[in-house]
Amino acid sequence: MNWDLIWSSFGPLITGAVTGTIPLTLASFAFGLVLALVVALMRLSPNWLLSGIGRFYVSVIRGTPLLVQLFVIFFGLPSIGIRLDPWPSAIIAFSLNVGGYAAEIIRAAILSVPKGQWEAGHTIGMSRPQALVRIILPQAARVSVPPLSNTFISLVKDTSLASLILVTELFRNAQQIAAFSQEFMALYVQAALVYWVICLVLSTAQSAAEKRLDRYVAH
Repeated sequence: MNWDLIWSSFGPLITGAVTGTIPLTLASFAFGLVLALVVALMRLSPNWLLSGIGRFYVSVIRGTPLLVQLFVIFFGLPSIGIRLDPWPSAIIAFSLNVGGYAAEIIRAAILSVPKGQWEAGHTIGMSRPQALVRIILPQAARVSVPPLSNTFISLVKDTSLASLILVTELFRNAQQIAAFSQEFMALYVQAALVYWVICLVLSTAQSAAEKRLDRYVAH
């Protein structure tokens, strides 16, 4: 085993994480979270059309593999005249996927808030949208933090699929170095170690966020 190669490989792997994996994760999660909130509110809407569209979207996203979704966007869309570069394709695919899963998390979190909280908002003169923004969503946020954090951590690992459409990120760098050096076991274990460290940091941040949001919970 070439130890010099292994030690020198940490630099490119960390660079791939900082310049590729982390930005891709943050951008996809941010867009996906906005989409998830919209879809969750659609699912909760009394309008059957909006609710049906939201339900259909969630069903499609949760019922198909992420890899297939990624390939449809990158390889499938060009067949109908829509060509996207690897990075936009990856962000769109991951955002849509996050939106489908996070929508159900947010919907469940909103439903978990006692109905009395809506009534309290109405009593002090708030409209339903105002009560949603000022009372319901802050409480729902605390409930949704753990499952949304798990979704975020899963997304960090799922970004490795972007290497299949030539996005330069952590795992792509590991593949290139492994192919050149033939040290496949060592490089892939190194990549796994970097992913693991990132997830440990995120888990710590999750605990801190839970404590901060705990003050919004109605006791």
